[in-house]
Amino acid sequence: MLSDNRFRHQQYTNAQPAAAYHLLRADAGPEVDSEEFRLRMRAVGETWRAAGVSSLYLVHGTFVGGDAAGLWLELSRLLPAYGDVLRQLNKQWVDATVGEHGNFTAQFAQKLEESLNDGSERQISVRVFHWSSENHHIGRADAAVRLFDELDNRKDQGRILLWGHSHAGNVFALLSQLLVADSATIDLFFNTAQVFFRNPMTRRIDLPWWPDVWRRLNDPHRVLSADQCDFVTFGTPIRYAWDPHGNARLLHFINHRPREGSPDYLCPFPPTLDDIIHAADGDYIQQLGIAGTNVPPGVLAWRNFLADRRLNQLLQHNLRLRDLHERLKLGMRVPEQGVSLLCDYGTPTGNIARHHAGHAVYTQLQWLLFHAEQTCAYLYGRNLNASPSSK
Repeated sequence: MLSDNRFRHQQYTNAQPAAAYHLLRADAGPEVDSEEFRLRMRAVGETWRAAGVSSLYLVHGTFVGGDAAGLWLELSRLLPAYGDVLRQLNKQWVDATVGEHGNFTAQFAQKLEESLNDGSERQISVRVFHWSSENHHIGRADAAVRLFDELDNRKDQGRILLWGHSHAGNVFALLSQLLVADSATIDLFFNTAQVFFRNPMTRRIDLPWWPDVWRRLNDPHRVLSADQCDFVTFGTPIRYAWDPHGNARLLHFINHRPREGSPDYLCPFPPTLDDIIHAADGDYIQQLGIAGTNVPPGVLAWRNFLADRRLNQLLQHNLRLRDLHERLKLGMRVPEQGVSLLCDYGTPTGNIARHHAGHAVYTQLQWLLFHAEQTCAYLYGRNLNASPSSK
């Protein structure tokens, strides 16, 4: 039977959260590459292996991918090889410019893989998954379809742990719904977006992974199942609902500092310019990137534009743009599903271009051990170094 919240957007409220949340003071812990760091990360790897985890995927958020404007996708429709090359070159430029500030780097992935597997014969692979990083529905939907394609084609069949920064968490939410959807719901999703991957005039399919994934999602004998995937999000704006049966384990990290006189689970709005410059309340992008803040595809990419409008009716029905200010005033931090860790990472260093209004902290190597140990505590039931205040 179709779940009531299938493709339902999360509701916005300033009421006491129904989902669990905890207030933590983030601890950077020992220096990376120190002996204590090495031993504690080895313990993390042992915990993940005991839980059956065989691979970890790191997924970046909006605007730090290889095609944030969707230009290379349009070129790929005609000249796939050229589009792929330009996408890769653009991503290399982004990585060189942004580094680890709001972006999962190859260096981060390498350090994480080395640390998890230190002294172990049973390896946990760490991969970085790239998507366009466009800030609209069709961009995130394409990422969810591509991610399913990647995961379903894996050679190992152990548990998959996925870490996603910013709107990568909303890519995960869409994936969680698709993994448990019945055939009617799957068909509705792909038919709604069909103009994106099939030219309506020539009927030619120019993005072949879409119909391929459509077929495989409808296959009852497909490889990937919902209960194989564990999700961790970092600073994800509250957007798409998670299907309660589409995520076996779900954890959210949110940079948050409660303000005196306000409930500890809310972020006051509006912030002052000085607040934003110094990330006084934590992650303002997580607060601001909610329904009504999409950047639609350009009208020249008319198929993307049309698919995005149609998906808006499916994924964000009855959430009007003109009500954005009222939604922001609610100051909602805690999603409806999963466990949320409202973490005080302290005052950020550098200017706003470096800390991205409190949004860039999660992907920095200095917090790797903290995030890995909290993942052990909340997803896999082994408290290596956590003492949260529960709510």
